[in-house]
Amino acid sequence: MLRTLIATILLGIVFFLAQRFHADSFLHPYIWYILVFFFGLAFMVHRLMEFGMRNKREKFVTFYISSIVARIILSIIFIGLFLYRGLTDSFLFVINFFALYLFYTCFEIYGLYRNLRRD
Repeated sequence: MLRTLIATILLGIVFFLAQRFHADSFLHPYIWYILVFFFGLAFMVHRLMEFGMRNKREKFVTFYISSIVARIILSIIFIGLFLYRGLTDSFLFVINFFALYLFYTCFEIYGLYRNLRRD
């Protein structure tokens, strides 16, 4: 979880600097909500993987699949709520969302691969 926290802080610093130096034409104003949402999802996935790794990994696959399904459903709900409320630039919002979705998914797979390879 520490790696996820560090990665989120680094992304936050990059986004802050981009906004500070007016290089944020590729960032939606709600990028901070997206970043907090993905940090929350990463925390939830981390907790589910801890439960799945217990008892000699008997239920690892079940917890991993459930975390994938929960992430997809929560992501659809998140995008749907923001699109329903009406956004100024919905295409940029969706592009930012899926870029961070891809980043956090790759980061999660890398972390799981490291944990599974260790044993």
